[in-house]
Amino acid sequence: MITALRGTADILPPATALWQFAEHTARDLFARYGYAEIRTPVFEQTELFVRSIGDTTDIVEKEMYTFADKKGRSLTLRPEGTACVVRACLEHKLFAQARVQKYYYLGPMFRYERPQAGRQRQFHQIGVELFGSYSPLADAEVISLMVRFFEAAGISGLSVNINSLGDADSRAAYRDLLREFIEPKAGQLCPDCQRRIERNVLRVLDCKVPLCKEALEAPGMPTTVSALSGPARAHYQRVLESLTAMGIPFREDARLVRGLDYYTHTIFEVTHTALGAQDAMGGGGRYDGLIEQMGGPATGGVGFALGVERLVIALQHVARKAQQAAKTVYLVSCDEPALAENLVLADALRRAGITALAGYEQQSMKAQLRHANAAGARWAVIRGSDERAQGAVRLKNMETGDEALVPTVALVEKLRETGR
Repeated sequence: MITALRGTADILPPATALWQFAEHTARDLFARYGYAEIRTPVFEQTELFVRSIGDTTDIVEKEMYTFADKKGRSLTLRPEGTACVVRACLEHKLFAQARVQKYYYLGPMFRYERPQAGRQRQFHQIGVELFGSYSPLADAEVISLMVRFFEAAGISGLSVNINSLGDADSRAAYRDLLREFIEPKAGQLCPDCQRRIERNVLRVLDCKVPLCKEALEAPGMPTTVSALSGPARAHYQRVLESLTAMGIPFREDARLVRGLDYYTHTIFEVTHTALGAQDAMGGGGRYDGLIEQMGGPATGGVGFALGVERLVIALQHVARKAQQAAKTVYLVSCDEPALAENLVLADALRRAGITALAGYEQQSMKAQLRHANAAGARWAVIRGSDERAQGAVRLKNMETGDEALVPTVALVEKLRETGR
């Protein structure tokens, strides 16, 4: 038997209902914020990710799925979405169409990592990108959008962690402080981080090796905020003030970093306790130099991405709205004529926007009600000769067991009144 590869997963009912709920929630909310959907290929030229993400990051050094095509070109399955969206905007000259542009995307990404709960080698992200503004208000709005998305999905108890990497001057000053702090501890670091001290010392902050994490927890470890320039500090403070004004609680985390080289100024991460040790739901930040670095105009940018697998885990733990959205009406036939009649009735219910299921072969009522329970039906619509004679159906609440005789012509309205 051929099975799915390690690090990939089939998404099966009823879990697919949660995925659809998450995607529908994203599309609806993002549209209200003025975002339009963009779709990019799942593989790109490898150079795109080396130039944008950074050749000293774990993603580029260890995790990308890179291969040569039949013409010998180096291609890579996309490990993240931002670089792909920027490439598409540059290629199609979208930056010339409007000063501020907003896009969102949904789809699979690929990284060669150790599979664990909520983390697969083929994983899925929902993300947004806002181009054309350097304002800290844009940072705050993007962070608020991420929080409001989770709230719309029915998830509470979130923690928003935030930090600032500062502008170019701030990063240069912090690199010097960090290198001065970490060089005496080089012997305690993993081989990769020993190389990073000279190549890109900031990447040491993102290492997951326990020895490296311990070395960075020693007293005197400098923080990125301590090295912020005046303008960078003012930018950061304006973001915090805006979040406070919107009523979004946050925690400043001086040790927060992101695994991509293109971030500047604000970075953030949203976590949830339902996920255990791997508690990150998603994150993002500002990347003002990325578009120019990729050959485009000097353009401000900020965005986020969240993991759908981890979102679904959280939905399974704490959200009920998505489960309620999947409730159905199951049509039960008590005799042979009701089979055909229920098919017609099911069609009418579906055209009225009501999810309805009907059997194709005559079975006992007990068996049909068992199918209704398995389908998560909230209501059973029962019809036989007695109901047919009265031009009615029996409406059974599958949760309480209560039944009521309802005229067939009034069934749609009755179901709408009860919220299905």
